[in-house]
Amino acid sequence: MHASSQHRILVLTGTLGEGHNQAARAIAEAAAGAAPNAEVTIVDYMKWTHPKLHSVGRFCYMQGIKGLPSVYGVLYRATREENRLSLLFKQLRTFRTERMLQLLEELRPTVVVCTFPAAAAAMSYLRLSRLTRVPTVTVLTDYARHSYWIHPGTDRYIVGAEPIREALIASGVSPSRVVATGIPVRRQFGQRHDRAELRRKHGLDPQLPTILVMGGGDGLIGRSVMRLVEEQGGLPSAQFVIVCGRNERLRRQLEERTRGACGGHRIVVTGYVPYVHELMAAADVMVTKPGGLTVSEALAQELPMILFKPIPGQEQENSAYLAGLGAALEAGSRGELMERLRQVLEHGALRDRLRRNASRHKPVAGASRALQEILELQDLRRAPTAAEASALDAAVAAAVAGGAALQASAAAAAQA
Repeated sequence: MHASSQHRILVLTGTLGEGHNQAARAIAEAAAGAAPNAEVTIVDYMKWTHPKLHSVGRFCYMQGIKGLPSVYGVLYRATREENRLSLLFKQLRTFRTERMLQLLEELRPTVVVCTFPAAAAAMSYLRLSRLTRVPTVTVLTDYARHSYWIHPGTDRYIVGAEPIREALIASGVSPSRVVATGIPVRRQFGQRHDRAELRRKHGLDPQLPTILVMGGGDGLIGRSVMRLVEEQGGLPSAQFVIVCGRNERLRRQLEERTRGACGGHRIVVTGYVPYVHELMAAADVMVTKPGGLTVSEALAQELPMILFKPIPGQEQENSAYLAGLGAALEAGSRGELMERLRQVLEHGALRDRLRRNASRHKPVAGASRALQEILELQDLRRAPTAAEASALDAAVAAAVAGGAALQASAAAAAQA
């Protein structure tokens, strides 16, 4: 790998879940360390293409997965393979061509990295419509294969594990286009820490078993765990660290209900914190929703996991993958969660086995390996000729001036 000012990396992410953003930050951090002369720009794809609607879209998505997860699961399974329904969804374009071309014109990236599936679809459309030639990389942020990640205009796929690579190849993706690097996680999650020192630093009792409760950036499972602790006994004394993320309403509610203790257990409630890696390193076990980035960060920390009520779809596939590795236990109900917690807290051998299995499969240098693939792809692609560059500039100018007309002409060209 070589560092050069010629590397201009545009990372397109999205706000449906925090994992897409965390993967983007991990790649940017890797570039800062290994290719300091590279320019990395992270853009929220949804906010850029729909500046007035992206918040509404995110709200609807979150309400949907919380209130109607079974419906989401049905749609996920129905479109998992390439079929008429999945093709229909792919044809329902949710981006504005002129906005995307304006972004490419302003930043002139030498490579585009998509950690968000809709962004990968948009870049594929632009590539197939011959509106851009910039090489495109898609980073899958789950241990799952789904048609919404797979697009013919993608040059390279970066996936979290060899089984996912094999699944993409079985779906028809060329083996040369898929690389298993490990899901990119930030460097701090792979560092060694002194657990006792971290517990003192964060005001935790060094003598009590520590259970970290994570529900993603929105703290989706904190309330369920609190009801469990309040309603049922039988657990050995422990301290629960409940991270509510950006859900300030939940944080206030839980703080009012616990005031430091509940059901004989010590309770610590936090909002969004920039030191999750330290809380993971201080914990004995984590209860979490199985988002791809969260479980990858826990693998990097060799932290035993209990995966609670995964949403039908990619969370179920993540959960099955981690349980198959022997690095996590699954709990589909509060009763099962209570039993799993009891098992982990009472049996040190079980905790040790979960840690050893996590250590065998942690994403070692996943972000650095992903960055290397990104930069190598750029170097393999030749620069456009002067005539090609001129034609592209003309297309961009036309798109910015009249997006609707360009979309119609591009669609007609694609069908020809």
